[in-house]
Amino acid sequence: MRACCDGDVSLPPYYDFASPRDLRRCKHVHDNVHGNIFLDPLSLKFIDTEQFQRLRELKQLGLAHMVYPGAVHSRFEHSLGVYWLAGEAVEMLKSYQGMELGIDRFDVQTVKLAGLLHDVGHGPFSHLYEREFLPRVLSGSHWSHEQMSVNLVDYMIDEHHIDVDSEMIKRVKEMILASSESALPKSASEKKFLYDIVANGRNGIDVDKFDYIVRDCRACGLGCNFEFQRLLETMRVLNDEICYRAKDYLTIHKLFATRADLYRTVYTHAKVKAIELMVVDALLEANSYLDISSHILSPSEYWKLDDTIIKTIETAPSQELREARELILRIRRRNLYQFCNEYAVPKDKLENFKKVTPQDIVCSQKNGGITLKEEDVAVCNIKIDLTRGRHNPLESIHFFQDYDSEEKFTIPEERISHLLPTSYQDMIVRVYSKKPEMVGAISEAFENFQLKTYGIKAQVHSTPEKKKRRYN
Repeated sequence: MRACCDGDVSLPPYYDFASPRDLRRCKHVHDNVHGNIFLDPLSLKFIDTEQFQRLRELKQLGLAHMVYPGAVHSRFEHSLGVYWLAGEAVEMLKSYQGMELGIDRFDVQTVKLAGLLHDVGHGPFSHLYEREFLPRVLSGSHWSHEQMSVNLVDYMIDEHHIDVDSEMIKRVKEMILASSESALPKSASEKKFLYDIVANGRNGIDVDKFDYIVRDCRACGLGCNFEFQRLLETMRVLNDEICYRAKDYLTIHKLFATRADLYRTVYTHAKVKAIELMVVDALLEANSYLDISSHILSPSEYWKLDDTIIKTIETAPSQELREARELILRIRRRNLYQFCNEYAVPKDKLENFKKVTPQDIVCSQKNGGITLKEEDVAVCNIKIDLTRGRHNPLESIHFFQDYDSEEKFTIPEERISHLLPTSYQDMIVRVYSKKPEMVGAISEAFENFQLKTYGIKAQVHSTPEKKKRRYN
């Protein structure tokens, strides 16, 4: 049975709902971003499982701590943060529009659980496992951590006999997948705005971003002038969609701009990417022996996979892991793949851009003393955008003028500040040498590739003269 209002007492006892005004049945933890977070009894049944506790062994920023030493926070604390903000968001809407929207305690609990469990299926080293490693061993694979989160939710319920309403879990899983390519059709014919709170496939504004942007900036010692509280306090539902005050469009732009800055300065930092390339190569070398990729086949095996796989490779005595071990040792000793150069793809070439490969670089080598091989070269094709590719993200967001207005509208580009960017996506091609003695030859081949492709030497870094001399 469902509760139709806050005072309805027809709820089954196993819902264990706790009113925000009565937290006696909740456990509280102190979070370094949000302060005291109160965990309701039903959510605790999921938190106190080995599958959820696994998130403590997954660093939120993967290997970024090798460059930003403070970036050691985990998916565990991020998930608690998203749980808390999801609850805060739906409670705000309930306070202001609850009678109008029909928000009840079932809805509140559902959104909170979706926030809690949205990342439970995440792989090791942030997105590296999913986006860099698996495509190299499983060609054509469309595996996603969102789908694994859904699979693990079912597994946790069965394995731990968690007594929870099947309709609630169905909607939780839909909310987890709401922004992914495998999004399910929403089972609810109304209250579709609830699906925009945790993972917003409609316009990209969600509490997942609110939490990780503030948390990542703090961990890396970076300033953050994005204030999510302002959006939480002023948002409003119109025609089943969460809308924002027109005067807050710059706050929303700061959300996307801060995210893009994090991608540029932290997530895709040149040395972070060098380390990621080395870890991917180590996982590829170790896969045939440790069968790392097979973990995705079953939730019962997948939850055992976390960042400690790197220590397993490093300390295992097996001869089969020798090359993988050597790569990890190189990382420990800071003998990294060497950055050669990078360039930003010209704006007019973005639409037809094709990923650059090591083969492209090798084939661009002219006569020289060193013959390059594809295995000597590593290439990163890095896309940085404001969540909507080459489009302005504000185009997909609806605003309202004031609280007396019932009309929602988009803000056309000509009404936006001329100080905002006219381009919303960068594509950066970055090249590395796996061997120090190859830096000069690879840098020169990369220059040749750019001249051949764009007719310009679009590099932003020049190869050090001493490396060129060593090559020549």
